[in-house]
Amino acid sequence: MRTTTVARVTLAPRERQVLEGLADGSMLAAVALRLSIREGTASGYLKGAKRKLYGVSENAAALAVGYTTEAISRPSLLDPETLFLPENQRDIVPLLARGMTAAHMAAELKRPVDIIRRGIRDLLTNLRAKNRVHAVKRLWELQLLTAEQVPEWLC
Repeated sequence: MRTTTVARVTLAPRERQVLEGLADGSMLAAVALRLSIREGTASGYLKGAKRKLYGVSENAAALAVGYTTEAISRPSLLDPETLFLPENQRDIVPLLARGMTAAHMAAELKRPVDIIRRGIRDLLTNLRAKNRVHAVKRLWELQLLTAEQVPEWLC
């Protein structure tokens, strides 16, 4: 395993606010409403943030890279012993953080797509996450996703 460092990224305040708003499991429209901006404007800020965050295309990946590069505030850490994840769900964690689709995860893990979809649903349930982006935040809090893991798939 090689270690790669990633440069710190600086986001504009609104870019940071939009990404942090998504981390709580909110949809973009709700984040825009909370920030008193139009959804299209929030979408523009999100696109700008993704571009700065190594050009990732998925919101979950943007959050993982944002935490890694300290572009957004990292959540408080929780005791990882408070959650048990079966091996089939642990295998999904880095792929989910990369923003992969269920089909891509299935190909990567050489498992049927329906098994992967069930694993994702079970993972979200176990994490008490509203969506994949919220799951990344919960995984970070529980130290199941760390700054050391993310650079491996950025290069």
